[in-house]
Amino acid sequence: MAKREHAREPIPERFATVEEAAEFFDTHDLADYWELTEETEFEVALRERRHLVAVDPELADRIMAEAHRRGLTTETLVNLWLSEKLHETVA
Repeated sequence: MAKREHAREPIPERFATVEEAAEFFDTHDLADYWELTEETEFEVALRERRHLVAVDPELADRIMAEAHRRGLTTETLVNLWLSEKLHETVA
């Protein structure tokens, strides 16, 4: 099998967010970096609870765009806005 002949972009040393890492590997082929991988073991302790709420698709798009503009995750922006709104309502 022929080896890939194109230049590859280096993997960043650190990703600021999981989304940033996902975006990198959504646009780059892991096969180009296979020799840099290594087998590892790890444990995951999930303690965080998530609550799914249906959001109108157009509204979700606007929220995601605003979060991106602010350099935040969509989840962080939604939690920030809901917290602010709840504080206004209760105060």
